[in-house]
Amino acid sequence: MKFRAGDWVDVRTKEEILSSLDKNGRLNELPFMPQMFQYCGQRFKVFKRAHKTCDTVNQTGGRRLQNAVHLDLRCDGEAYGGCQAACLIFWKIAWLKPIGSTSRPSEAPSQSPTGTDQEAGCTEADVWAGTQNRKSHDDGETRYVCQATQLPDFTTLLPWWNIAQYFEDFTSGNTTIGRMIRGFIFAGFFNLSQLGIGLGRPFRWLYDRFQAFFGGIPYPRYKGRIPAEQSTPTCNLNLQPGEFVRAKSYKEILATLDSDCKNRGLYFDAEHVPYCGGVYRVRSRVNKHIDEKTGKLKTLKNASVILEGAWCQARYSDCRMFCPRSIYSWWREVWLERVSEDSFGSTKTRGNVPNCLESE
Repeated sequence: MKFRAGDWVDVRTKEEILSSLDKNGRLNELPFMPQMFQYCGQRFKVFKRAHKTCDTVNQTGGRRLQNAVHLDLRCDGEAYGGCQAACLIFWKIAWLKPIGSTSRPSEAPSQSPTGTDQEAGCTEADVWAGTQNRKSHDDGETRYVCQATQLPDFTTLLPWWNIAQYFEDFTSGNTTIGRMIRGFIFAGFFNLSQLGIGLGRPFRWLYDRFQAFFGGIPYPRYKGRIPAEQSTPTCNLNLQPGEFVRAKSYKEILATLDSDCKNRGLYFDAEHVPYCGGVYRVRSRVNKHIDEKTGKLKTLKNASVILEGAWCQARYSDCRMFCPRSIYSWWREVWLERVSEDSFGSTKTRGNVPNCLESE
C-alpha cells in the first residue's frame, strides 16, 4: 500500500506496533522511537510520502527507503537528552492503516545477521533501551540512537539521475509540476555556472533577471560579504516561542555572512532564501541537538531559533532535489527582526522594543 500526501490514516495500537518490531525496537532497521507511542490509536493526515530522504550522517546525497511516510509529527527530543532539532518522524506503512481497516501489520521484523527472524516479543522497555548505544566508549559520553543517527542503515543510495524518483515525487503528491520545473531550471543554471569557463557571473545575472520577471526568488547561492578571516556580527534579541519576527532581506543577511556563507559557524543555506522577507512565529529556541554522526548531544555556542513553517523544501539541494524530510532551518537572531501582531492578525515592526539588545 502506498499512501499519498493528504491521505488520512490511523496509527495502529501499541500492541500491534510492538509485534512488528525486533528486540532493538526496529523494523527493517528503522527505529520506532518512544515518543511515537503517544500517537497510537490516533488519526493523522499524511504529510508526505517518505520514499526518499537526505543523508545528514555521511553526506552521501539522496537515499531511498521503502514503505514509509511522514505524518505532520515531529520528534520532541525528550528521549534524547532534550534534543531541540524537531525532526520529522518516519513512519513505516506497517505501523499505519487506512481508516476503517482491521488488517494486521504486513511487514516482518528485520532479520538477524544469521539470517533467522530475530526474537519476537519486543516491549516498550526494549524501545526505550534502544535509544542509547550501550557499547563502551572511552570518553564516557552518552551516544543516542534515533531515526536520524540510523538513517544510513534503513536506506540505500539513490543517485540523482534516477528518473523514477521524480515521477514518484509528483504521483505521491509530495510536489507539483510547477515546483519541479522551477527546481530543474535552477539546477540547470547552477550546473552551467559551475563549469569553470567563466559563465558563473553572467548566468547568475541572467537567472536573477529571469526570476525577477516572473516574481521568483533570486539566485540563492551567493557568497557572504565578509572575508573568512574576519568575525561576523551577532545580535541578541532573546526571542521566545510565540513571538513574531520578520526574516531580513537576502541582501541584508549576506552582509552578516562570511565567504563560506556562515555566521558564527552556522551555515546560511540556499534553502533559507525563500523565507527572506517573510513574517513568522518563533517555534522554539535551539541550544542543543544530537550530532547525527556520533550520537552525542551537542550544545550550541550561540543559540539559534526555529521558525514555524520555515523548513528545508529541497528546492536547491545538490543531488537531493525535492527531499520530503523538511528539516527545520536554524536562524541566527541577527538575521531576524522582531515584529508585533495587531488585532487583525497582520504584523508590523515593534517600535518600542529594540531589535538588537547587543551586537558587535
